[in-house]
Formats: sequence, structure tokens, C-alpha cells
Amino acid sequence: MPFEILRDPLWNNIRVDELTLGLVDTEVFQRLRYIRQLGLAYLVYPGATHSRFEHALGAYHLTRRTIALLGERDGLSGVDDEELAVVRAAALLHDIGHYPFSHALEEIGQLHHEDVARPLVTSGEIADKLRAGISSDAPAKVLELIRGSSTSPLQGLVSGSLDLDKIDYLKRDALMCGVPYGEIDVDRLTNSMLVLDDPATGRKAVGVLEKGLSALESLLFAKYQMYRNVYWHHAVRSATAMYKRMVDDALRTGAVDAELLPSYTDEGLLHRMEHASPTPLLEALRSRRLYKRALEWPASQLDDDFGEWIATDRERTRAAEDELARELGLQPAEVILDFPMKTQMLGLDIPVRRRNGVVERLTSGGWPGTINLPTLSEELYTSARWLRVFVARRVEVSPTLVKRILESH
Repeated sequence: MPFEILRDPLWNNIRVDELTLGLVDTEVFQRLRYIRQLGLAYLVYPGATHSRFEHALGAYHLTRRTIALLGERDGLSGVDDEELAVVRAAALLHDIGHYPFSHALEEIGQLHHEDVARPLVTSGEIADKLRAGISSDAPAKVLELIRGSSTSPLQGLVSGSLDLDKIDYLKRDALMCGVPYGEIDVDRLTNSMLVLDDPATGRKAVGVLEKGLSALESLLFAKYQMYRNVYWHHAVRSATAMYKRMVDDALRTGAVDAELLPSYTDEGLLHRMEHASPTPLLEALRSRRLYKRALEWPASQLDDDFGEWIATDRERTRAAEDELARELGLQPAEVILDFPMKTQMLGLDIPVRRRNGVVERLTSGGWPGTINLPTLSEELYTSARWLRVFVARRVEVSPTLVKRILESH
């Protein structure tokens, strides 16, 4: 099978076959060139202008490489070439439904990017190429892998605790931001992966050898450091919160059509808003006049579930923001609440082959003589996540006032 070589700053040479190249050349996939991987983080880290396009190719590359390693260890018995092609395609297309500036709009109630991917994968140009290059049911199988609902034993390579997407974005983001936080022992981790009989489900699934747990630790620490220093950096979250409020306002006034959001590029959406709904928020983002922190609490100091709705309930959040603005003598949208959407630093769904040959699932109980990764993951997570109040102008904000308003909503 003939291959083309694409040059990549992270992985050097990425080999792509004819089907992959055809998928890359579709209009839907090419849009990813113009969707920044890290949203508005480039306002803080100037090098963070890399795109979802590059990341998708990197995830494909790692998946292709890991499949080859599994094959060398006889870990692909029962998995035919057609299924392997579906898995590679899913890795390439896993971010096809991303909105402009990446994940931010999912936090204001828009469909998750994996749901947006459904029509893009199962109809149109991409579906035609998958059917012609693999099989008639390939689009549906690719979508199942992207959504994490496939029964394929290789589901974990595309979506799960060990998905290769994480490895690529952590290392790529660290490289492009110019920070030393994304170091992962990739070779050790991928060489420790294998297909196991999962004791929890009775089905085959991707897991790791016990000797690979140290590499899994490197993945956890890299993710924590990137969240603390890049993804949830206070200025990055300020820009993101401003963007969310700006788009939410535009959707409510009809200046932007929600159904068209997945078709915009980053700049395309901003140009649309400049013409249809110019606002002080848009002008502030364009000129990098970011809102400042007036108050902040780490999640570790908050009661369980306090303020969690800020990340998920847009109506309550807007109402609380506007009430707080009135109390402070500010205009609506000059006060913004931010609490990043809850995530896991490391999932708990990892089957591990112990040195004695027994397969066990890594759980919150931990194992004697090893770092308790699940517990450590939760502790790192709560220390990196902060609830913040951002303001357009410097004002004194009372913690008592903010807590009263949040508790009343």
C-alpha cells in the first residue's frame, strides 16, 4: 500500500495511507486547520496557535504505531484488517465536531463535540470515503469509537483512560506553549499496552502491564501540570469565560445561529460577531484586555458540590453574574463567574496484568507497594481547579457577598 509522509514538529514523520489522505482532504477535516487546539490560550502563551488539524494527525500516528506494537505481541487475534482501519480512522476523526476555540462552547450548553460529529461522520464526504475505503458500516463503527460506545477491544485507544489522544495533546501543547510540563514516557507506556480479558466486563479491552504503571504516573503528572499551568491558568480561564459570555449573548439575541456554530472557524465566528453583534467583550478580547481576578477559591477549600452548577447551568450562572454586577455597581457582562467543568485527571477503568499474570482493574483502593494513582489523581485535580470571579474593572469584591449570591441561586 503506498504511503505519503507528512512532517510534524512533534513526531517528525507521519505516514498516511490513501484512505487517510482522502479523509484529510475533505472540507470538513480541513476546517480543523483553523480551529486552535487550545482556544484562547495563545493570548497567554503566544506559541499556542497550533490547530486541531495537527493534533488529529498526531493521534492517528500514535494509534497506527500502537496497533503495530500490539500486532507484534500477538495482541490482535480476532481483530481483522477492516476493524483496524476503522480504529485508525476514528483516531483521525475524533475531534471532527469541535466548535471554534475548542471546548469552551460546550460549557454554555451546546452539544458535546462528539455529538456534533454524528452527521459529519455518518453522512456526506467523509461517510462516502469510509464506505468506499473500508465497508458500508464503517461510518457507524467510527462514530461508536469516537463516542466511546464501541464493543471493539481497541475502543480504549480512541476513547478511555489510556486513549492516545491524551498523549498527543499533552506533549504537543507543552511543546507549542514552550513549557516543560508535558513529559510522558510514551515509548514505555505504548510498549506496555496490550489487549486483556477485562475482569469487569468479561470482554477484551486495552490495558497495561504492571511494569507500565510508572509510565502511567508520568501521564498523570503531565496532565496535572498542564491543567494547573496552561489549561486552567487564570488568564486563560478569564479569556475563555469572556468568550463564553460573548457567544452566549450573541446566541440569545439571534446574532449567531446555534446550528451553524460547528461550521465556523475561529476567525470566521469572530468576524460574524463583529458584523452582527459588536460588543465591548469582543473588543476586549481582540485587544487582549482580559478581565482581572477579583476573588478565587481552590476547589479543595469548597464544600462538595458548592458552585458546581457554574460549569453546567448557564441560566443560573448568568443570573448570579448579573446580580453580582448590580451589587458591585457594574454593567451586565462586566462580572463573570468561572469554575472549569469537572474532569478526571486519570480515569479508573484500566485493567492491569500483574506480574503474577493475574489481570486486575486499577481501582480507588490502590495496591500495596505502588502509588495510589486514583486517590492521587483526585487530590491533584482539586488543587488545580479554582472557582473565580473576574471583573472588567477593579472593584472590591466581598467573599461574603459572592457566597451569599451563589448560595441563593
